[in-house]
Amino acid sequence: MGKRYKVIIIGSGPAGMTAALYTARAELKPLVLAGREAGGQLMLTTDVENFPGFTSILGPELMKRLTEHAQKFGAEIVRVNVTKVDFSARPLRLWVDRTEYQAEAMIIATGASAQWLGLESETRLRGKGVSSCATCDGFFFRDKKIAVVGGGDTALEEATFLTRFASHVTLIHRRDAFRASKPLQQRASNDAKISVLWNQEVQQVLGDRQVTGLKLRNTQTDEVSEISVSGLFVAIGHKPNTEIFQGQLELDEKGYIVGYPNSATSKEGVFVAGDVEDHRYRQAITAAGAGCKAAIDAERWLSDRLGLESRTILYGN
Repeated sequence: MGKRYKVIIIGSGPAGMTAALYTARAELKPLVLAGREAGGQLMLTTDVENFPGFTSILGPELMKRLTEHAQKFGAEIVRVNVTKVDFSARPLRLWVDRTEYQAEAMIIATGASAQWLGLESETRLRGKGVSSCATCDGFFFRDKKIAVVGGGDTALEEATFLTRFASHVTLIHRRDAFRASKPLQQRASNDAKISVLWNQEVQQVLGDRQVTGLKLRNTQTDEVSEISVSGLFVAIGHKPNTEIFQGQLELDEKGYIVGYPNSATSKEGVFVAGDVEDHRYRQAITAAGAGCKAAIDAERWLSDRLGLESRTILYGN
């Protein structure tokens, strides 16, 4: 029989760590199974300027502070990957390889991972001109030429948003037609700051310490060319980290956990927070807010179910 907890949190980004802080302050002694690569997508981000309270902070430093804050109130954090879950009976169960853990309630905050092109140069320059989030990083490219890769709604939305900052945005698509909705296509085609390179794929991101350009290949002729840009936004989609929850929780057609009112899921006692459920906003602050809600909902659910002494866990009380 595995060690039993009142609350286990799976995930350690802003949603998971905020949930850990609130459940720890409620004296629920949460266990956070953080993953071997803890911290979520903020660990791949350089400057963060849109998290309230910080005019500028490095992504890893912000996650370090959130983690230390949760630990201060007693959250137990273990950097391991969950390999299996079973929500079919109580207590809820999960495994890390052969080690079993049990909980009365669980909060899922495993996030979503941006899909990348898979280039070595892209990985090397991530956070140095390569990004997957226009609302996070667009401000840093004021009056610069940038490129967006993709052909769906996300790519065209990001390209249009980035025209607020960039001097010019080049949309790069490997086909000869967009998959995006007609209104988004019309909006992009009417924007003088946006141009399109059809039938092109990025072969290499150029630059040593910062992005300076892109090497492209024509998908029809194999002709190779280069363009000069200061930034590359990869907008080919996100993949929710929900593989281990298939068959255990209700997922939508894209694999995101279906959230119900009050952060509940399709299984009683299992709550969800952050980008693993939210595919619209995908911001650190919205994930943190969702972590807070999930923690409050889990505490109240436990209080009703287990007869725990009612507590308020609003920060500052």
